[in-house]
Amino acid sequence: MVDTLDLQRMADALRRMGWVRFWIQLALGVVVVGVLLFNNIGGRLVANADRSLGLGPGLSITTLSFLVLLWSLWQSWLVVRCGRALASPVRPSRGETSGLVKRGLMADLIGLTLASVGYQSLAGSLFLQASLQAPGLFGPMAVPGARGPISSFPITSIEMLSVLSNTQVLFAHLIGLIISLWLLQRIYRKS
Repeated sequence: MVDTLDLQRMADALRRMGWVRFWIQLALGVVVVGVLLFNNIGGRLVANADRSLGLGPGLSITTLSFLVLLWSLWQSWLVVRCGRALASPVRPSRGETSGLVKRGLMADLIGLTLASVGYQSLAGSLFLQASLQAPGLFGPMAVPGARGPISSFPITSIEMLSVLSNTQVLFAHLIGLIISLWLLQRIYRKS
């Protein structure tokens, strides 16, 4: 038989940590959406928007990681509901509860993987862009042997925002992963 005090503590832990996970991931998700929208709008307004060598694939993978974050938010809400159900007479089993937490854990692992690949793509393209910059600080320079002046295109704040959006979604998935692991440990802890 399950101890009612331990069951009450588990229900409280599921509700509290579900809410913590939900609100942290929601706040970071709002930041990611804002940055991605600003990056999309600002990138079109910038002159020479074509010069960003490879930000497209990195931003696409970041967007996929954001979509997985939405699924993770849904799983967080279901964990809160499960915590409420544990306090009621009709409660889910330990297997159902752990299955729910494991789905959130898998969502965060997939999101972390996508965000890491997106980060590598973004960092690689920005490194390539930085390595192709012409030396000098004062704009176009004539390079001996070249057919014309080479322009110095520094990395812009819009491009750095794309890295920021990826970092935010990566952090949101990391928080979800940590909380999911803690909840699984709490579910299977011996009294």
